[in-house]
Amino acid sequence: MSTREETGKDDPIIEDRTQLITLFASGEKSRDAWRIGTEHEKFVYRTADHRAPSYDEPGGIRDLLSGLTRFGWEPVVEGDNVIALRGPDGTISLEPAGQLELSGAPLENLHQTCAETGRHLEQVKAVGDELGLGFLGLGMWPDKTRAELPIMPKGRYAIMLRHMPRVGNLGLDMMLRTCTIQVNLDYASEADMAKKFRVGLALQPLATALFANSPFTEGKPNGFLSYRSHIWSDTDPHRTGMLPFVFEDGFGYERYADYALDVPMYFVFRDGKYIDAAGQSFRDFLKGELPALPGEKPRLSDWSDHLSTAFPEVRLKTFLEMRGADGGRWSRICALPALWVGLLYDNTALDAAWDLVKPWSMDAREALRNDVPRLALEAPLPGGGVLRDIAGEVLEIAASGLRTRARLSSAGDSEVGFLEPLNDVVRTGRPPAQRLLDLYHGAWAGDLRRIYDEFSF
Repeated sequence: MSTREETGKDDPIIEDRTQLITLFASGEKSRDAWRIGTEHEKFVYRTADHRAPSYDEPGGIRDLLSGLTRFGWEPVVEGDNVIALRGPDGTISLEPAGQLELSGAPLENLHQTCAETGRHLEQVKAVGDELGLGFLGLGMWPDKTRAELPIMPKGRYAIMLRHMPRVGNLGLDMMLRTCTIQVNLDYASEADMAKKFRVGLALQPLATALFANSPFTEGKPNGFLSYRSHIWSDTDPHRTGMLPFVFEDGFGYERYADYALDVPMYFVFRDGKYIDAAGQSFRDFLKGELPALPGEKPRLSDWSDHLSTAFPEVRLKTFLEMRGADGGRWSRICALPALWVGLLYDNTALDAAWDLVKPWSMDAREALRNDVPRLALEAPLPGGGVLRDIAGEVLEIAASGLRTRARLSSAGDSEVGFLEPLNDVVRTGRPPAQRLLDLYHGAWAGDLRRIYDEFSF
């Protein structure tokens, strides 16, 4: 989730609704300026007993952040606490229960993205080895109850933790027990944004299936392959989902702004502190009638903050976020941006992907999204068959897009190779979660502690 710092006096007051829409337009970039921003989260645990460390304990999360500053990271402070780090490779931040996230820098190609991931993992492992900490790449804590998990000292999380149980049954699980991989991608125009948004939403269930990696809850199989994805279906219906209006004629910046205005607020950030505005209306804020800040109108940073509190399967800020994948190991962190860059950053590939999904009705898209958490590639496909039937075609479209980009490494390697972990899933029909279940029922004999030895970074 976003890490907030105090803005300066150049943060304009929103006087009119057009400023909300202008923010989206400000994200437009020419093709040569399109970049790739990859985010990935991981669980932190004590190697001695697999316990999730608290922020303040010796060798805990505070010490982990402090240890990373040797690599040139600069602390970001909220109150008396370091809650994030900034550096050339982006931002390192904390999720609510201490999950560690790298929000990577905007990079030109996937070779740079994978190198950035490698640097980050080497750094956290070096500090973790000294502190007795390990790092696990999964979509959900495999064995922890909510009560066993610490809470990080970030003001926005206290507000969200209070509000989540009011609007859904699984929001606390989303905050405390899940990890994801995401990629942020650019657009050239409003029309380009709309087309990429539609393809991203329609094929997000395929990404969920390919990366499904959360089959355990509190030490036992939970009946799902991506329980993380299922959690989002009962988190908060006002700010999640497949956004049917994106597929309607005329969709663009203004329609997304209308959607975001109808998403209830969580907070307002003032003077270094989060003010609880949970459930209040940004429309009232625009009129100077927000109960949490009576008489005050929002600043542009408030709108940016608010956009970060909507959680649909694809999210618009000044870029598009692809949000459907479970957390995973290093090769999958590189594979997720490879999938979406291949599909969305080449016009021929984008057209081919849209032609594939355009006939689907909204009801069919919703049904596919609802079936995938449990069935992954075996989820029924609109028009017959199962998702696996088109997965290979989609990956070939992505590969063709990457070939056309022709971004080679210094050794002459293509970006296409980063898709290989996904090709393997399609060839075998077995996403990461199924392989974990095979081990659990086979070699591990039900001993889930083995996951820490065999699946840590």
